[in-house]
Amino acid sequence: MSATLEERTVLPPDEPQRPAVERLARAMANHTDPQARLIGPDGNQIDLPDAVYVALRLVVDAMSKGMGVTIQPSNAELTTQQAADLLHISRPTLVRLLTAGKIPFHQVGRHRRIYLEDLLHYEETARHDRQAALAELSRESAADGTDDESDQIITRH
Repeated sequence: MSATLEERTVLPPDEPQRPAVERLARAMANHTDPQARLIGPDGNQIDLPDAVYVALRLVVDAMSKGMGVTIQPSNAELTTQQAADLLHISRPTLVRLLTAGKIPFHQVGRHRRIYLEDLLHYEETARHDRQAALAELSRESAADGTDDESDQIITRH
């Protein structure tokens, strides 16, 4: 079963409400009770599952910094343009990744669709690969002494 891409974007609060959201973010960051609860307007308490509380903390933290938040189901189907926008790459670059088999996709008629969870998995794997490559370059540079050369200040005469 797949969900259509239904964005639910929550914009950051207006300036008068921002201090309250910042206080909430600080309180949630310092929360030590093993069970988080939501208290409704009628006073009824509902225990929050850990995953829901973690998501709520992320939303509140982002909003306290003036950022909007978009919530999407992980099985959402993205167009190639939406996927490219999420990865901050061009659509042709994304299509090359798809045809090279780097990111799974499926066809809906003549159009390619990518599941959000597959895109996020690719992004995490690519980030890990980049970090490993940089760490290897750092080790090689330290081993052959070229890292010492970059510590000098370059001046123009």
